[in-house]
Amino acid sequence: MIIAIAIGLTLLVLALSLFIREADLPKLPPENPFKIFDERKARIYENLRDLQFELRLGKLSDEDYAKSKHSLQSELAQVLADVDALKASLGASK
Repeated sequence: MIIAIAIGLTLLVLALSLFIREADLPKLPPENPFKIFDERKARIYENLRDLQFELRLGKLSDEDYAKSKHSLQSELAQVLADVDALKASLGASK
């Protein structure tokens, strides 16, 4: 009896999951095009804070700190340029 109920429930779940139409699904909100850039900026700012903390602890030399900071700042500048380019392209398409 329990096996029959288990098989029946399994078949019901499979039937419901296989026969769901796309029209029955709720509409998803549009993807934020700036989300990936915001995540990259947050990661870079966090890395800059960690870098400064390691300098204060004495784990990094001044030369290594300067190189790493310059590299992160260059990456951040590229991200900000990409954001500006995206804003311009979205503004031009409207």
